[in-house]
Amino acid sequence: MNGIEIGVNPMIGHFGPFMPTWYGLLVALAVAAGWWLGVREARRRGLDTEKMRSMILWGLLGGVIGARLFHVVDRWDLYAGEPARALYVWEGGLAVYGGLIGGVLAGLVYARLAGLPFWKTADAAAPGLILGQGLGRLACIPNGDATGAPADVPWAFVYTNPASMVPPELLGEPLHPYPVYELLFDLALLGLLWSLRGVYKTDGLLFVTYAGVYAAGRFLLTFFRTEQVWFFGLQEAQAVSLAVLVILVPLLAWRLRARGTAASGRGGGRDLKNAAPKGGSAG
Repeated sequence: MNGIEIGVNPMIGHFGPFMPTWYGLLVALAVAAGWWLGVREARRRGLDTEKMRSMILWGLLGGVIGARLFHVVDRWDLYAGEPARALYVWEGGLAVYGGLIGGVLAGLVYARLAGLPFWKTADAAAPGLILGQGLGRLACIPNGDATGAPADVPWAFVYTNPASMVPPELLGEPLHPYPVYELLFDLALLGLLWSLRGVYKTDGLLFVTYAGVYAAGRFLLTFFRTEQVWFFGLQEAQAVSLAVLVILVPLLAWRLRARGTAASGRGGGRDLKNAAPKGGSAG
């Protein structure tokens, strides 16, 4: 067999009425790691950590709804015959982009209601978001719900368990280990954000950097996936990536203009101060 066999059952086992899955366990660990880092960054930035925890809860709820909705739309072939299965989140199948969009919108609503400074809060959340995304990709490995494109490489994944979410026609076929690719990319992006979090002085720039770099990377990485094509040969994630990049251009210009305005204001204040004679008032 050319590649690494993935034959694990996505379900851990039966424990009375409970049927835990590897996907649920690993996603929970990823959420916990992202939560911890987000609260840690909020504390470092002087934000109300209790409000930050509440915002994360809102974001999680909105994220799960958005992630499931995007996944169901993208893989409607799996749910057309049994629409009720779209509600079975525990089976796996959460689209990262849907989770990000739903989570950010829910977080924005809470930030407005709670009086949190949105851009400062978004910057605090960015490292935790990408950490959670990266670790969350580990959950996709036993579940098979981020199916890579056919590949002829020695590190290919070969799924053999029919209980996985890999399309039946791709069982036993060597596939790109897409979850590993994105995990490595996400960790590299986390390193970038970590190095910039003390450099940027304008609120919002770190979050915009996170969203922009992730969108560009996701657009390229998706060439190694096998999902539904939306239009012009682009898969769902690629179409959303392009839309995100288009939206981020004016956002970046806005935050850079805010930085320039703040810098000129500080500079102007110094000039006026220095222009006053040392002996008394100029009048």
